[in-house]
Amino acid sequence: MSRVIQQVTSHQFRLQFGPFNSTIQRRWKKPAVTAQTRLEDRTRDLKLDNLMVKLHKLRLILSLHDLMSARRRGPFVSVQIMSRWTRIVGLNVPIGGFLRKYRHVFDVFPHPARRNVCCMLTSKMKLLLQEESDMINNMEFDNVKRIKKLLMISVTGHLHIHALRLIKRELGLPDDFRESILAKYSDFELVDLEIVRLTNKDDVDENLKVAEVEKWREKEYKEKWLSEFETKYAFPINFPTGFKIKAGFKGKLKDWQRLAYSKAYEKEDSFRSSTRGGIERFEKRAVGILHELLSLTVEKMVEIERLVHFKKDFGIPVNFRELILKHPGIFYISTRGCTQMVFLREAYCKDVLVAPNPVYVVRRKMLDLVLLGSRNSRELRNSREESGDDQNRGGVIQDDFVISILEKFDDNDNGNSEN
Repeated sequence: MSRVIQQVTSHQFRLQFGPFNSTIQRRWKKPAVTAQTRLEDRTRDLKLDNLMVKLHKLRLILSLHDLMSARRRGPFVSVQIMSRWTRIVGLNVPIGGFLRKYRHVFDVFPHPARRNVCCMLTSKMKLLLQEESDMINNMEFDNVKRIKKLLMISVTGHLHIHALRLIKRELGLPDDFRESILAKYSDFELVDLEIVRLTNKDDVDENLKVAEVEKWREKEYKEKWLSEFETKYAFPINFPTGFKIKAGFKGKLKDWQRLAYSKAYEKEDSFRSSTRGGIERFEKRAVGILHELLSLTVEKMVEIERLVHFKKDFGIPVNFRELILKHPGIFYISTRGCTQMVFLREAYCKDVLVAPNPVYVVRRKMLDLVLLGSRNSRELRNSREESGDDQNRGGVIQDDFVISILEKFDDNDNGNSEN
């Protein structure tokens, strides 16, 4: 009986808006267009998404390295202790399987006295980390210029140090940049424990006030013989593959490219928020500031959540995610790798930086070492033969003694999670 009632009700529901009552006025709720819906409906760039997945693996390894280096007992750490760090670094797999997967990065061995399983970084990974540190220390003058440029963008001339600390890796700054750069050079003045400013903002080299996009405009003007009207306020546009251009989009984009605005290093002009042109010029200035900030980074990408800390200093109280999604030809948001990362599209060709810098080259070598996984390369095979261990066969590293113990750690971790 209940089944018959369900059929009748469903039949009535289908006939509710049938051909016999099509003249009845129906009210349809207009779907809301928000930053979340735009994020879900955006055209994806598979190359940059895959790059984020790879970089997420490297970030996990570097987080483990930071925890390992914080311990002062020795150059190696017990795997049992490392199993407690999985939640700290955001690792969602057992530590034994993770270490076994990246044998070119982690060297797992039994303790000579206690016979428990220990772990340390391989010599090649240590050399790359030291090379990156030396490279950053040698680029001290470039780091000073980066911080100066960020301070010149600030509308108040101040910057919160905690905001710089959040993107110190992206900017290529050393860990102790507060003492080694801000307190060392007379160009900076520490107003407070967490606030820095330029000592003389007016007496700054004019070359530092030239944004990267302005260099691109000059190149376009000279090489492509474009008019100054077309290039004076334009940005490089590079849409992802498969991007659908709707009717009227090209005309709106052309008008936006010609729209005059206050550039990143210029004094912000007053605008009327009640006019459409004033809001568009204000948003275009925010695009220019964000473009310059990404251009100053090493890998031309920054996590969106960390950009929020620059809102007040840069004077751009807008929704960064909404602003970025409005300009898919300039920026791209990747949601892979457990984070939302914004890329500068013009800086990448597929998943490789167009103009690599020394720090990026070293980090790319680290990424290549991580991507080797557990493959048995010639260098690793030679190093293991020198140590007297000849149990590698079939292109995959085999070490029955250590692997069997690591599998026990996997079983223990799974048992604890079930309990």
